Amino acid sequence: MEDEHAERFWEICVELILWVLEKRQERKNMKILNWEVKLGISLIVFSLGVYLLKFFTLGDPMNTYYYVFNAIGFLPINVLLVTLILNKLLTIRSKRERLEKLNMVIGTFFSEVGTELLTYFSDQDPGLDKIRESLIVRGNWSDKEFASVSNELKSYSYQVEARRIALKTLHQLLSAKRDFFLRLLENPVLLEHESFSELLRAVFHLTEELDRRKDLDRLPDSDIQHIASDINRAYEHLAVQWLSYMQYLKKNYPYLFSFALRTNPFDESSTPIIS
Repeated sequence: MEDEHAERFWEICVELILWVLEKRQERKNMKILNWEVKLGISLIVFSLGVYLLKFFTLGDPMNTYYYVFNAIGFLPINVLLVTLILNKLLTIRSKRERLEKLNMVIGTFFSEVGTELLTYFSDQDPGLDKIRESLIVRGNWSDKEFASVSNELKSYSYQVEARRIALKTLHQLLSAKRDFFLRLLENPVLLEHESFSELLRAVFHLTEELDRRKDLDRLPDSDIQHIASDINRAYEHLAVQWLSYMQYLKKNYPYLFSFALRTNPFDESSTPIIS
């Protein structure tokens, strides 16, 4: 009986080896033997080699059969565990990479136009002195302090004095960056960041509003108030997003955070020069 099992075992092994060699030759002929296929073939051959070595060394084909079936029985569970763990790790890695790319885009936005806009709007906000001191970010701030100021910004009433704003100057600034805004809006990375997407929409909408008016020096009060509401919307999104970006820089890029502290748009005494 054992001789019959041994003979059958050998037949199966030979058939598997021949099948692997045949498939390998087919892949080789088709010149599509990528590294995944090579790895799969290598692992199958290695596994067969282990079973054959066990059979030759220890004999007892029944024990080998039991071992093979036990291993096959546990294989689905093994695949499930490995898949779940790998999927979790890959998801975490992918999320971290997307966040890094996103913050690079946000940093580019503030370097190109965001900080300048925030400085311009805040200078025309007569009520800002109520919270200005809270916006002087310090190098030793904790996450709790950032969260507290963020809540303060979200509840603050943004009211720029429309008549004090040089709309032509603002229009020139925004129009010069129009293509830049369009490229940012087309960036698929931003789809996962709702708050920054809202900021871009608000700024781009303000740009369109100013573009449509032929003479910005002769606007009725009602229209100026309408534009002021668009400015306040962009101003609010800018302030909240700026603080969030400052917190990110503090955690990840101390040298960029140092420069951002020295060019704080809410600090009237800020200067990039280190004295």
